[in-house]
This record gives sequence, structure tokens and C-alpha cells, in this order.
Amino acid sequence: MSFYLGRKAIRKVPGVVIKAAPLPNPTLYEGFGKRAEVGAICEQAGFKTALVVTDQTLFSLGLHEKITASLTAHGVAYTLFHEIDSEPTVRVVDAGRKAAAEAKADCVVALGGGSVLDSGKIIAAAAKHPNAAITHYLHKFAFAGNGTLPMINVPSTAGTGAECTVGAVVKNKRGTKSSTVIIGMEVTAVILDSELLIGAPPAVTTWCAIDALSHGLEGLLADVDSSEEDIKKSRECVRLVMENLPVLLKDPKNIEARQATLLAAHYGGNAINTQLAGYVHAFAHSIGALYHIPHGKAIAWCLVPIVEAQENIRSDALKALAVYCGIAHEAEEAEAAADRMILALRRLLVQCGLENGCKLLKPEDYDRLVGMIDADSINYSPSRTFSDSEIVMLLDQIRRGY
Repeated sequence: MSFYLGRKAIRKVPGVVIKAAPLPNPTLYEGFGKRAEVGAICEQAGFKTALVVTDQTLFSLGLHEKITASLTAHGVAYTLFHEIDSEPTVRVVDAGRKAAAEAKADCVVALGGGSVLDSGKIIAAAAKHPNAAITHYLHKFAFAGNGTLPMINVPSTAGTGAECTVGAVVKNKRGTKSSTVIIGMEVTAVILDSELLIGAPPAVTTWCAIDALSHGLEGLLADVDSSEEDIKKSRECVRLVMENLPVLLKDPKNIEARQATLLAAHYGGNAINTQLAGYVHAFAHSIGALYHIPHGKAIAWCLVPIVEAQENIRSDALKALAVYCGIAHEAEEAEAAADRMILALRRLLVQCGLENGCKLLKPEDYDRLVGMIDADSINYSPSRTFSDSEIVMLLDQIRRGY
């Protein structure tokens, strides 16, 4: 059986599998400067000692200080671990586990972007299971039999939604990125604090928001049995980005818009947990890895061509999204409403200043990229399975532009 037929045969399997996985159900706290309530949250939960995990940049900016001051004010001891960088390794994660053990931490407070949050997840799992080899948490599925240390997650970017997802990515000893799903992840609280985003560079704001939007959109296009609540969160994710990203492009210090994009990213994380991503991410992961393109920017180049390629069989979902976002009317035909939704996506990308077409893409790399995209796509349940020839056509469209 060809790899295409094999991918087609198992297309729905990942969507079925995720329904069996236990998911975190954190309490959500929202607001400017809200991270100053970490100490009160820990005290109320009965935590006595926290391992505060962050990265070197946030540490140098002192953005952890409201958290540590709050812990002290509420009688919670803490140890600060700030060795995380943008490409965390298994060595760094193991050092974090040792720091948690030495501190006798009974919870982990993670402050940062996806790298910090992913590292914090593995530290929280490994610290609860000190006899397990750290490499256990680099497997495709890592089972935490009696749970993990409880986490309080404070995202510093509005994109990945990693504060609530069960996935994590770190580099193994060979320097290759390993992706794992932690079964039994415990997240007590998520704090969405817009103060952390006020100084974000425009490019970071833009590509993080587009990444969040893609999570919600791909969740709606996935061939997964979704609850009404999850569908609504994914639609709200898209709406929040489409309405608030243009505001931030003009007024980067708009607190309400910053808070809205944080919530969008959080809902996007829910979509990853319950609906999975899809071909937009399979293409973007592969193109980004080969040409070292920032993830959100790669997502933006792939978004419209990949959504258009699924429009004919997901027009109802795109129409429902367009109606929810106020882009189309209920009385419109599904195809017309879906066209309006895609046009709105195009307009948003133009507002973001994205170059029209990924000129870095080289036709001589297509064969390699096809293999990478095929391999990545089996992690999702897309609305349809693309053949290799269709993938080449889409790569050419991404190269030419939207």
C-alpha cells in the first residue's frame, strides 16, 4: 500500500485518539498585572514551595519579580530556574528537574513563551517521577502515571496556547527536536497578563497572532467530532484575532486588544488539544524547518492556499465561521460565505505587511518538502488527504503568493 493510501486510511485516527487523552482543566485568570496573584493562588491551593521557571530574557527584564514578590508575600517559598532559552534541550530540562527536587517543590510556575512552557511541562512531569529516565519524556506519548507537579502557567506571548496544551517540544541529546504528548498533565491555573505583551516587537505580535488564528481555524476544518463548546472557542479564537490584530498594528499599547489576543491564543491551545491542527501546520513546520523561517510567518504564507484547497468540502464550516465573525450573512450560500471568509484572511495578511509569496521556496527542494509534509500530516485529522502531486501544486502556490 502506498504511503498516500496509508495516510488516507489513518486520517481520522489522531482525532479519535485525542478524545481519549485526559486534558488539563485550569482556572483562568485574566487582566493587566494579574501575575501578581500567583502567591494567593498558591496559598489557596495549599502549595508550600514553587519552582519558578522562566527564560534568560524575561529574567534579565525583571518580569518574574511580581511573581516572586507575590509568593513571598503569601508565605510560599520558591527557587528560580531561568536557564531556558529559545531552543531548550533535554540537558536543561534535566537540570530543571534537579532544581525542583532540591527545592522539594510541590508546584511549578512557568513564565514565558512556548519554549518555557514546554520545558516547564516536562520538568513538572519528571520531578514527580524522579526514577524515570529524562528521555522517557521525549517519547511520542509520555505517561505520567500519578500525574505531574501542578503547574501555574503565565504565557508571555499570544500565539502558541502552550499554557494549556499537553504537547511539548525539546531537543534531544543529538540536537534534534522531539515532540511529546504528556498524558496526565496537571495545570491548576493559567494567568493571561497583558502587561507582559506591551513591549512586544510588531513582528512578534503579528506572527504570534496569526499562529493563534491558524489553531482555531484548523480546528474548525479538522475531521474531528467536536463539542459545541470547543467549536465556539475555536470560532472565538479566529474572531478575536481578526478584530484585535489590526488594532494592535496601529496602537501596540492597547491593553484591551492585547488581552483579547492572549485569550485568542488560549482558545487556540484548546483547539490543539481537542481538534488538532492540520495541513497549514504540516506545511509551515516543514518550510520553517528547511529555510529557518519564523513559525508564525511560515503559517501566514501557507494559510490561504491550504484553506482554499479544503474549501469545497468544508464550505459549511467556513460559512459558519464567517457568519460568527460578522463577515457573511446566514442567508448566503455556503460557497459565497466561505469565499468571503478567505477574502477576509487575505486582507488581514495584507494589513500585516506579509510579502506576497515565499520567495525562499525552491522547486528543487519540493521532493524533500513533500516527504516532510507527509510525515508531519499523519499527526492530524485533516478534512482530506493531499496526494504528493497536490502538495507540490500547493508549494508552488505558496511560492508564487496568495
